[in-house]
Amino acid sequence: MAPGLPTAMDRPHFIGIGGAGMSGIAKILAQRGARVAGSDAKDSATAQALRGLGVTVHLGHAAAHLADDASCVVVSSAIREDNPELRRAAELGIPVVHRSDALAALMDGLRPIAVAGTHGKTTTTSMLAVALTELGREPSYAIGGDLDAPGSNALHGAGEIFVAEADESDRSFHRYAPEVAIILNVELDHHANYASMEEIHESFETFVGRIVPGGTLVISADHEGARELTRRLDGSVRTVAYGESADADVRVLSVVPQGLKSEVTVELDGAPLAFAVSVPGKHYAHNAVAALAAGVALGVPAAELAPALAAYTGVKRRLQLKGEAAGVQVIDSYAHHPTEMTADLEAMRSAAGDARILVVFQPHLFSRTRELGKEMGHALALADASLVLDIYPAREDPIPGVTSELIIEAARAAGADVAAVHDAAEVPAAVAGMAKPGDLVLTMGAGDVTDLGPRILDRLSN
Repeated sequence: MAPGLPTAMDRPHFIGIGGAGMSGIAKILAQRGARVAGSDAKDSATAQALRGLGVTVHLGHAAAHLADDASCVVVSSAIREDNPELRRAAELGIPVVHRSDALAALMDGLRPIAVAGTHGKTTTTSMLAVALTELGREPSYAIGGDLDAPGSNALHGAGEIFVAEADESDRSFHRYAPEVAIILNVELDHHANYASMEEIHESFETFVGRIVPGGTLVISADHEGARELTRRLDGSVRTVAYGESADADVRVLSVVPQGLKSEVTVELDGAPLAFAVSVPGKHYAHNAVAALAAGVALGVPAAELAPALAAYTGVKRRLQLKGEAAGVQVIDSYAHHPTEMTADLEAMRSAAGDARILVVFQPHLFSRTRELGKEMGHALALADASLVLDIYPAREDPIPGVTSELIIEAARAAGADVAAVHDAAEVPAAVAGMAKPGDLVLTMGAGDVTDLGPRILDRLSN
């Protein structure tokens, strides 16, 4: 049976409770019997789902929202020091707990699988959670995105396995002690926190060092950053490498596209094993193989886990079909790093046949645009035409001279058909003027560009 409430977390207050990571922890605590409360800047379907579990969700941030008898205040790295609820917690002497420490506490006494990497964490975590649930293992899980409904990003299960997305962006994954760790890839990102690849590798080495004695590292054999990390580890932990490389322990023999699905064949323990992946794209197939290797490392038979992986049909914002109107399909993509953008566009190209691919791209973070704007522009050259919005700032202040023009100039230099749109309200009409029956439209980015999908569909319908 899964453990009960961690000590001192029976009355938690979450600042920013509507966020993907925060809401998942709040949900699990509520399901374990905690009296959970929190606040968020605006109402949302996620907030409504939490209220359905008995969670108190305040709108806006105010000192009065924090109950005097709260046992702790849970924050993420996005919460600023001048937040009124955080200041009130200091006045009352209420302990402040980082989101990752709260998640680590929830995993105590269980068998954790922590999924890390620059790209693919949410998908791989979701694949494992869905497949293990399909097998009746009743896992607990905490995912950075909703599976099929608001609030479906986390669950308190009765089983012994806990699958968690492990975020490297602020080094918070150093708090976890997994029995199995997955590292999908290692690339330079999160430039506000990492100045070099050396710092990235050091951070991932620390994460690997947190694997419990006798545990297993599942790592890509194909990505150079991951291979370099493996060389640095020099056999210090039991390692299972997966991928197409000849030296992979779980070797990918083929990935055969079948419309919006793939048929994957791997060699495992000297024998071939074929299974279906219900989402398109080679990178998603590799995510499924990583999930397979991790489950096997934890003792789940491969012959059972492989077919169960087909039960995963996607997660919100990961090539999620939002609808179709006037013969045009609108698909939502969370891709915001050049590698992710390229992977999603290549996946759609393989599934689209002769259809045109039109992209509405919103850059995410000024620092990422400054460092990777050129590469983002090159990725957009894979689309037939693109509209580029202004940068979504998220937690950052503007950087002088850093605008979407950096991406647009690079895209045009790479031969892309791209135009700037500074007012998001103009996007639906612009897309309707471009799209023809049979086209695919991707809303792409980690910000609020996702909200444009329904508006585009409405405009196409009219």
